[in-house]
Amino acid sequence: MRDAWSEEMEICGMPWKKKSDAWRFWWSLDYFTVVGGHVASPKQLLFLQVSRTIRFKHSTMAAKSAMERRRSEGTAAKFLRNRNFVFACGLLFADAVLVALIIAYVPYTKIDWDAYMSQVSGFLGGERDYMNLKGDTGPLVYPAGFLYVYSAIRYVTGGEVYPAQILFGILYLINLGIILVIYVKTNVLPWWALSLLCLSKRVHSIFVLRLFNDCFAMMLLHASLASILYQRWHLGLIIFSGAVSIKMNVLLYAPPLLLLMLKAMDIIGVISALAGAALVQLLVGLPFLLSHPISYLSRAFNLGRVFIHFWSVNFKFVPEPIFVSKSFAVSLLVAHLILLIAFTHYRWCKHEGGLLNFLHSIFISTKLRFAPASSTSSKNTSNSHKALKILKAEHIVTTMFVGNFIGIVCARSLHYQFYSWYFYSLPYLLWRTRFHTLLCLILFLGVEFCWNVFPSNVYSSALLLCLHLVILFGLWAAPSEYPYASQKETPANKKE
Repeated sequence: MRDAWSEEMEICGMPWKKKSDAWRFWWSLDYFTVVGGHVASPKQLLFLQVSRTIRFKHSTMAAKSAMERRRSEGTAAKFLRNRNFVFACGLLFADAVLVALIIAYVPYTKIDWDAYMSQVSGFLGGERDYMNLKGDTGPLVYPAGFLYVYSAIRYVTGGEVYPAQILFGILYLINLGIILVIYVKTNVLPWWALSLLCLSKRVHSIFVLRLFNDCFAMMLLHASLASILYQRWHLGLIIFSGAVSIKMNVLLYAPPLLLLMLKAMDIIGVISALAGAALVQLLVGLPFLLSHPISYLSRAFNLGRVFIHFWSVNFKFVPEPIFVSKSFAVSLLVAHLILLIAFTHYRWCKHEGGLLNFLHSIFISTKLRFAPASSTSSKNTSNSHKALKILKAEHIVTTMFVGNFIGIVCARSLHYQFYSWYFYSLPYLLWRTRFHTLLCLILFLGVEFCWNVFPSNVYSSALLLCLHLVILFGLWAAPSEYPYASQKETPANKKE
C-alpha cells in the first residue's frame, strides 16, 4: 500500500519513490541562496516549497468541501422554505395513512376485477383474437397495454383482491406524488389548496376499492405531463403512448399536446416524437396485429361505443332514445371540435396572432429549416424562431388540462370511474379562473357531490353539467398567459 510520504511527494510533483532517495538528494544540496535578504540553503527552500504545497492542497480541499456543504445545505433550505413543497410532503404522508385505513376497514366492491382476470386468463392461455377475449362484463375493449399491465398484476398478486388493493394503494400514492410535483412546479394554487387533491371519496374508491384500469392510464398520463414540464418531450410522448395503450380516454389530451409540440419543437422534432409514440403502439399490439389485425383494431380502438344510459353520471336528464342516438353523438363531437378551435385560436395561440398565423409561422419556419441558408437574414430569422422554444410550465399544464376538460364537458357518457380522468386537474382549473376563492371551493365541492350521488339522477346530472359549464366559462374569461419562457415579457405580452 502507498504510504503518506509517497502521496505527499506525488502531490508536490517530486519524483522520489522512497524516503532514502529524497534524503540523498537533500544532503547533496550544499550551496546557499539569498531569499528576502536572508541566506537560505536549498534544503530550507525545498522544505518551504513542500510545506506550502501541502498547506495549499489542504486549504483547497477544505474550501471545496465547505462549498459543497453550503450548496447542499442551501438546496435543502430552499426546499424547506418552499411552503408548498413541505405541505405536499405532509399531504403525501397523511394520504398514505388514509389509504392504508381504507384498505384495512372499507369493504372491496366487486365490479370489473373478475372480468379483467378472465380476459387476462384468455390472453395468457394463448388467445390472440380480440373477438374471443371476454369477461363477465363483456368483450375486451382496451388496447393491448391493458393486458400486459393486468397480467403483471395477476403474476404479483396471484389474482387475489387484497394484495391487488395494496398494489393499487401504492399506485395511488405514486400518482399523487407526480401530481404534487406538477402543482408545486407551476405554483398556481395557494399551499393550503393542495389538500383538495386528497379529499375525494370517489377517487379513493376508484383506486383502492374498484381497481380500475383508469388508474394506471392516468398515472402514466400525469408522468408524461411531468416529463414534458422538464422539457423531456420525446420521453413524455413515449409515456403518453403507453397510457393510451391502457385506455383510450388519454387521447382527449392529444389535440392540446400536438399544439404544444408544434410550439416547442421544429417539424423534425415533432415527427420524431410522434414516430416514437407510434412505435410504442406498434410494439404493444404486435402479437395481435400479426395474427388478427382487424379484430384488434376494431375492438381496442372502437370510437363508436355506446354506453348504457343508466350508468351515466352526465346527461342523465336526456331521454334514453336521444342519448343513444347517433345525432346526439355527432352534435357533441361538433361542439367538442368548435370549443377546441375557439380555445386554440383565441386563448392558446393568442400571443402568436391566432391559430392561422401560428400555422403560417410553422410553415415558414419549416421552409427555412429545409431551405439552404442563402443569406444572413434568413439565418437570423431561423435563429429568432428557435429562440422561442421553451414553454412556461403554467402554459403547458393549462393547455393540457383545459383541452381534456373540454372533452369531459362534451362526453356523451361519464361512468363513475371516469371521474379520475379530470379530478386531479380540477383545483388547477378553478384557480386559473378569475373566480373568488369561495366560489372555487363551492364549485369543487359541487362537482364532488355530483360524483358521489349513486345512482345518478336527473338533478345531479343537470347540476354537474351546469358546474362544468361555469368552470369552462371561467377558463374562457381568464387572461391568456404569455406562453414562452425564453424571452422577457414585453408589456404587450403580459397578462391582460
